[in-house]
Amino acid sequence: MASILPFLRVKSDHFDDEATRVMGEAFDMACAELQDSNLSDLIREMIAERIIEAAKKGERRPQRLCSVGVAAVSPEQKIG
Repeated sequence: MASILPFLRVKSDHFDDEATRVMGEAFDMACAELQDSNLSDLIREMIAERIIEAAKKGERRPQRLCSVGVAAVSPEQKIG
């Protein structure tokens, strides 16, 4: 779940431990759904950025954050 940590900008993004845990869970779920071993660094960054942006807006449901992350690289994926 710490896999999203490199994408967090320490100075500009301030999330509590629970928010960071939820984002990490969502990121891991999204990568697994997209078959993590085949994802480039750029794709992983796109997923993380979308999850972080949704979390900045207050989203804290891991499944919803996962869907947002997957949609970043798979536009036909419905978010909901």
